[in-house]
Amino acid sequence: RLFDVLGPVMIGPSSSHTAGAARIGSGQKLLGEIPAQADIGLYGSFATTGKGHGTDKALVAGLLGLRPDDPASDSFALAAEQGMAFRIHPVELRSAHPNTAVLTLTGREGRVLSMKAAS
Repeated sequence: RLFDVLGPVMIGPSSSHTAGAARIGSGQKLLGEIPAQADIGLYGSFATTGKGHGTDKALVAGLLGLRPDDPASDSFALAAEQGMAFRIHPVELRSAHPNTAVLTLTGREGRVLSMKAAS
């Protein structure tokens, strides 16, 4: 199949910063719901160039259950509409992949999921 070689359709500009970040955000499925609160720590190039590449918006899109090829352009506004508060900030890690995110997600009933993932 062609897409096995070329990869999925996605919103750019960088597959690791957008499609990969959205997949990291889709880890919210482990929480079982769209989080009420999300603390998103970014490390390495996710922290330094992520905003320009759309990593922040892609992570939030993934947390909302959107796919990497979803044309929704403003995941921040969608998060506000759905009542999801989030905070994005740099973090310091040791020996981590340069495209790493550390997420702490809190559900509406207080259930907490913490995860670290790289793209």
